Amino acid sequence: MLRYRPSFATALSASSRVVLPAATLLVWGVVAFSAVTWGLRWSATGAAPSNATTAAQALPEVDVSAAARSLGAAPVQAVAAPTLASRFQLQGVMAGGPNAGAALIAVDGKAAKPFRVGAVVADGLVLQSAEGRRVTLGAALDGPQTLALELPAKK
Repeated sequence: MLRYRPSFATALSASSRVVLPAATLLVWGVVAFSAVTWGLRWSATGAAPSNATTAAQALPEVDVSAAARSLGAAPVQAVAAPTLASRFQLQGVMAGGPNAGAALIAVDGKAAKPFRVGAVVADGLVLQSAEGRRVTLGAALDGPQTLALELPAKK
């Protein structure tokens, strides 16, 4: 009634007949791959053959716009630079006297921010005055007016 059970040591020795050759094959494969990779890297740093440089120089110049037209591309129109007034959008005004007040202004399509009279809005432009539905911007608070913004008409 005693049954034979193989011990852990005998099971491990039986499987090592397969594991050891597989591990050896894997290690030698990695060594061969590494040797080929380094050999290709070292050979790539050498001088290029002279016939490759002359072949590159012999190619004719290609007119890119003519090739694009032949493939059906539409001619590109020059995009006009945005005007100074188009960069700013006045969204709200709070008048408060000659040197007081605030305005809600969106700059370059970003979210609108509140600016007090005398605050720098963008690119050296200062909010000079806020009155009714209109604000003025200039280089300095007491300098000449550079730009006037008005609230859009109500719908």
